[in-house]
Amino acid sequence: MIGVSNELMRGKLMASSLNLSLTDELRAFVDSNSGDGTMFATPSEFVRHLLREKKERQDAEAARIAILEGYQDAISGRTVAFKGNLRGLMQKAKK
Repeated sequence: MIGVSNELMRGKLMASSLNLSLTDELRAFVDSNSGDGTMFATPSEFVRHLLREKKERQDAEAARIAILEGYQDAISGRTVAFKGNLRGLMQKAKK
C-alpha cells in the first residue's frame, strides 16, 4: 500500500492523503521507479508525477478539442466580430 499524506510538495501543502492497494506487479513497478538510482526519492513522488502527467495529457486533449471546435465554428460561419481592444486585454493579462 502506498500512502500519500499531508506534506510539502513543491511549495504547496497537499490537503489530503490517499492510500492505494496495488497488485504485486504494480508495486514492483513503483518500487523500480523510486528510491536510489531513480528520479524519484519516494514512491509517493513517482505516483504524483504519473498523476500530474495524466492530468496534463487530459488538459491538453481538452484544449485541442476546444480549438478544433473553434475552427469548426469559424468554418461554419458561427462567428461574431470582436469589437474590443485585444492589445489592452493582453496587457491586463500580463499584470
